[in-house]
Amino acid sequence: MQFTKMHGAGNDFVILDNRDSAIPAESLPALARRLCEAHRSIGADGMLVVVGAVRGGDYGMLYFNRDGSLGEMCGNGARCICRYGYEHGLAGERPRVETTAGLVTGERVDRQRWRVRLNDPSVVDLHRAVTVDGTVYDCGYAELGEPGIPHAVVLLPTYETWARESLRSLGRALRAADAFPRGANVSFVKPLGSGSVQALTYERGVEDFTLACGTGCGAIATVLALRGLTGGDSLTITMPGGELSVSLHREGEKVRDLFLTGPTCLVCEGEVSEEMLAGIE
Repeated sequence: MQFTKMHGAGNDFVILDNRDSAIPAESLPALARRLCEAHRSIGADGMLVVVGAVRGGDYGMLYFNRDGSLGEMCGNGARCICRYGYEHGLAGERPRVETTAGLVTGERVDRQRWRVRLNDPSVVDLHRAVTVDGTVYDCGYAELGEPGIPHAVVLLPTYETWARESLRSLGRALRAADAFPRGANVSFVKPLGSGSVQALTYERGVEDFTLACGTGCGAIATVLALRGLTGGDSLTITMPGGELSVSLHREGEKVRDLFLTGPTCLVCEGEVSEEMLAGIE
């Protein structure tokens, strides 16, 4: 089984081409858990599976979290899969990729930098209170796409001063709060000035912090723009893995045309051994 490993600002993925359906669909969750496991395998935040297009796109993308659950979409994964498709002859410099959350269009900026149009927000709630250990956190909530990718945005300028395990526990508690029936990715945000923030995301399905979250950046930009905190139509977001930028268009109380731009990196290409696949039907 051939694989490619890529990352977008440190958000890393194992990529498989399954356009010929050689891998049974029912095997993909177990395969994601196996290949994304750290130390014992390739290791990654998630697995991207290239599939054939069925709705007029150039090709499709299935995104599986590290725990094997099927995700609606992944912003950094989409940027990586756009570069993958371009470099493997599946599409040109403006690929159209079908995802579970809807069609995503990409654009090549240069060899490593790619831009994707994120799914428009389908649900936005600027203030959703969640209580954890007696403290009330004012969470912005946004879903990108339909079905939407659920994101909670928490302004917490002091998050860097927290003990890592304490912050992880807070992320875990918010991620599973009753206020978010499908669970949520949780981004802690520190404003740096007009048009710039720093953020750290606890990802649903990874169940830990990741170095970057592309759809999380879209949710952050959406919530801050509608709260009047961005100072314009673009936002630069610094995450542990690198810098990402989001541009958007605001119309009254709605946001559309979210574009995520950032780096991609081709890490390696290779073959998964038969012994690594043992037991996966």
